[in-house]
Amino acid sequence: MAHAAPASGGTTRGTTRGTPDVFSEQVHRAARYGIPVVLGLVYGYWAAANRRGGGEITGWNILFGFVTALAFIVLCIAVATFAPLLKRELHSLVKSGFAGAAVGFLYSQTGESVLRSAVLGLVVTASVFGVFFYRYYTREDGAGNRLR
Repeated sequence: MAHAAPASGGTTRGTTRGTPDVFSEQVHRAARYGIPVVLGLVYGYWAAANRRGGGEITGWNILFGFVTALAFIVLCIAVATFAPLLKRELHSLVKSGFAGAAVGFLYSQTGESVLRSAVLGLVVTASVFGVFFYRYYTREDGAGNRLR
């Protein structure tokens, strides 16, 4: 079989595996902060809806939703910024811990016991940890350098 000869000079335009980056830096910058804001607003609405349990919407309920959304946004940006700087085990643990705590908090707002909320949060944390650890483990070399 015939194979194409490699071009001189290596890869073109900074791509390493043949997958071009189709978005500009502005799009990446907007998504870096836009996605956590949108997720935070949805999360805050969801937490407020769980807390009121189908009752009427009050000012305190709206305030609770916005404070919850703000806390989620700040924590989500912090996790997205600092977790990639850690080794793959801690990287996976930080992201999965955030996901488990978020789900446990949402579940606690439904009026269930703290123990059930904590168990659900731990189950989600363990599940997400397995997925993230596998993803990072298969995309890094032995020294922890990301393969691109």
